[in-house]
Amino acid sequence: MSTKSVSFNSLLQACAASKSLNKAKQLHHRILLNAPHHNPFITTKLIQIYADCNDLRSALSLLHQLTNPNVFAFTSILSFHSRNGFPHQCIQTYAQMRLKGVVPDGYVFPKVLKACGQLACLRTGSVVHKDVVVFGSELNLQVCNSVLDMYSKCGDVGTAQRVFDEMAERDVFSWNSMMSGYVCNGLPQRAVEVFGFMREGGWCEPDVVTWNTLMDAYCKMGLCSEALGVLGEIKDPNVISWTTLITGHASAGRHDVCLEIFREMVSVGMVLPDVDVLSGVLVSCRALGDLESGREIHGYGIKMMCGDVFYKSAGAALLTLYASCGRVDDVNNVFHRMDQFDVVTWNAMSFCLIDMGLGGLAIGCFREMQERGVKVDHITVSTILPACDLRCGKQIHAYVRKSDFGYMVGVYNALIHMYSICGCIAYSYSVFSSMVVRDLVSWNTIIGGFGMHGHGQTAMKLLREMSDSGIRPDLVTFSCALSACSHSGLVDEGIELFYRMTKDFGLRPVKEHFSCVVDMLARAGRLEDAFHFINQIPLEPDKHMWGALLAACQEHQNVSVGKLAMEKLIGLEPHEAGHYVTLSNIYSRAGRWEDAAKVRKMMDGHGLLKPSGHSLVGSGS
Repeated sequence: MSTKSVSFNSLLQACAASKSLNKAKQLHHRILLNAPHHNPFITTKLIQIYADCNDLRSALSLLHQLTNPNVFAFTSILSFHSRNGFPHQCIQTYAQMRLKGVVPDGYVFPKVLKACGQLACLRTGSVVHKDVVVFGSELNLQVCNSVLDMYSKCGDVGTAQRVFDEMAERDVFSWNSMMSGYVCNGLPQRAVEVFGFMREGGWCEPDVVTWNTLMDAYCKMGLCSEALGVLGEIKDPNVISWTTLITGHASAGRHDVCLEIFREMVSVGMVLPDVDVLSGVLVSCRALGDLESGREIHGYGIKMMCGDVFYKSAGAALLTLYASCGRVDDVNNVFHRMDQFDVVTWNAMSFCLIDMGLGGLAIGCFREMQERGVKVDHITVSTILPACDLRCGKQIHAYVRKSDFGYMVGVYNALIHMYSICGCIAYSYSVFSSMVVRDLVSWNTIIGGFGMHGHGQTAMKLLREMSDSGIRPDLVTFSCALSACSHSGLVDEGIELFYRMTKDFGLRPVKEHFSCVVDMLARAGRLEDAFHFINQIPLEPDKHMWGALLAACQEHQNVSVGKLAMEKLIGLEPHEAGHYVTLSNIYSRAGRWEDAAKVRKMMDGHGLLKPSGHSLVGSGS
C-alpha cells in the first residue's frame, strides 16, 4: 500500500468516526483529485461511510463502480436497509450479492434473516438458512439466534424448536426467542414449559425480556394472577413490563384489575406510562363504561406528553371510549385534534359513528376521506360495509375491485356479511366462491349468512366443506351452525352437532351454544326436552334460556312446562311483569281462569302494573 493510500486510510477512519456527511464528501472529492483510479479498499471504505451517514445514493453509486465488490461493501448496504426498516430492499440486496458470487458471513446473515422474519417470508428464510449451513456459519451464536427468530416470526415453531435443540451454544436471547415464538404463535403453555427448562437446568439467568415474555404467556393462558406475580420477580420493570401486564389483563377481560395496575404504575413512579399503556387502559375504561377514569387518563396524557404524539397513538382509543358513552361533543373534539391526513383517524371516527348508530354519517365520513385525498385502506372498507344498504354496498364493492387491497381476506369477509344482512345471500356466496384464500372468519360468515336466511342444509354442507379444507371450526363456527339448524328446524342434526363439538373437536360449549340448543328444541315444540336440557347444563341458566322456553310454551300452549319456566324466571326476575303476563295468557287460552286470576294476584302482591299493550285475559293478546 502506498504512502498516499495509508494517509487516506487514516483520514477515512477519522471521517467514519465523525459520521459527518459533509466531511465524507470533501474527503471523497480530495481522493478523486489525488487518486483518480479506483482503489477497491478506499472505495469500500467510502461505501461504509456513506451508508453510515444515510446517503444511500452515493453508497450505491460507488458499489456499482466496484468490478469485484466484496462482502464488506454489501454489508454496509444491508446495514442501511436493516437499520431503516426496509426488509424488501435488504432481501433484494442479498440476492444481488449472491448473484455476484460474494460469500456471506456472520455479519450478513442476521440482517437478512431479520428481514425475512419481518416479512414472514418463510421460503426465502429457508434458503438463507441453507446458505448459513453451506458457508459454515451454523456454529455462530448470533446467526443461530437469527435463524431461530426468523422461523418463529414466520410461524414455523416446529423448525424453530429443532434449531434451538441443535444449537451448540445458547444465550438468554436464544431462550427468549424460543419463548416468544411460542407465545406469538398461540402456544403460551409451551413458552411456560421452556421457561421451566431454562430455570431447572440452570442454563442462564432470565432478563427483563424473559420475565416480560413469561407474563405475556400467562395472560394469554388466562392466568392473570400468575402474570401479576411475575412482576414482583423483576428487579427493574420497564415500560414493556407494565404494558404487557395492562394489555394482558385487558385482553382477558379483567378491566378493573387493568386500571388498578395502571394506578400502581403511576404511584410507583419509576417508569412513566407511554402512549401504548394509556391506549390499553383507555380500552379498559371503555369496557367498564368508566368515563371518569377515561377523562383522567385523557388529561394525564396531554399533561405528560406532546398533544400530537398523544392523540396520534391514543386518539383512536379515546374516540371509542367517548362514543361508547354517547359523548358526541367529546368525540368531535378528539377527532379534530387528531391528524386529519392519517387514515387511522378516519377509520376510528367511522367505527365510532357506527357504534353510536350513525351509519349514515359514517358513510359520509368515508366520502369526505376520498374528497380530502386521504388514502383509503382495507380497514376503512371493512369498517364501513356493515353500515351500507345494498346500493351503497355495491358501490363500495365496485371500488374494491379497482383497488389494490381487493385481494385482502378481511375486505371480502366484510362484503359477504354486508350482502347477507342486506338479504342477498346469493351475492354473499358469489363473493365467497371468488376468494382465492379463505380464513376461519370467511367460513363462519357464510355459514352464519345461510343460517340467517333459513338455509340450514346449505350451512351444514358448508361446515363439512370447511372441515375438509383443513380449517378447524371454532366456537363461533358452532354458534353459526347451531343457529342455522334452529332457524331451519334441523333439530336432530343440531343436537348431534352440539355433542360433536366436544367429542370430535375438543371444544367446551359456552352459554351461547346452550341457548342455541334450547331455542332449537323450543321452536320445534320439544318443550319437555328443552326443559330437561336446561336443567342438565353445567352453567347457571340465564333469563334468556328460560324466557325462550316460556315464549315457546305460549306458542305451543304447553301449560305444565310454561309454569315451570315461569317459576325459574320469577326466581331470576321477580319484578318483571312480562313473565306473569305470558303465563296468565297461557292459562287463559287453556281455559284455566282460576290459575290466570292467581297470576294476576301475584302481580298485585308484587306491586306490578300490567305492561301497556298486553291483556291478562282473552285469546289473542
